[in-house]
Amino acid sequence: MLMMCLPMMAQKNGSKAQVKPDPNFQIYLCFGQSNMEGNANIEAQDKTGVNPRFLAMYTLDNAQAGWTMGLWHTAVPPQARPYTRLSVVDYFGRKMVDNLSDEVKVGTITVAVGGASIDLFDKDKYQSYLNDANTADWLRNYAKEYGGNPYGRLIELAKMAQQKGVIKGILLHQGET
Repeated sequence: MLMMCLPMMAQKNGSKAQVKPDPNFQIYLCFGQSNMEGNANIEAQDKTGVNPRFLAMYTLDNAQAGWTMGLWHTAVPPQARPYTRLSVVDYFGRKMVDNLSDEVKVGTITVAVGGASIDLFDKDKYQSYLNDANTADWLRNYAKEYGGNPYGRLIELAKMAQQKGVIKGILLHQGET
């Protein structure tokens, strides 16, 4: 897996490097339920041929998988968490880079929990949703992987991403609730 550091622009006085967002780095925030998380099996063909202009940001730390939150890498699946599956994000990004000029990069940030209510991504409702007796323990555990606040994690990483590129859109997949 390729790790990619995007270039930083130095200040004129040369004292400190300061990040200048690259207008040719388009960033898309991706969140929602199961199909955003990844619901299809990942096959060998899905792990090869990913254009290095299609990048994804790790959204959590997982030493076993080699994931470090906040790092950009070539967007080889899975996107949401190390054990999730093929997502709509995977081929969205591939199609985007195939149809954009060669100087444009596409970056995605995926925070998703299959089966979750949209309330999980509401800054005012996520805590009561997670504390509700009807919320399954497995869902709470997935939310814990995002620091207990998937919405907050998405916002935190979006702010980091804006130092490197420009947020161009949001992909939301929310079905049942």
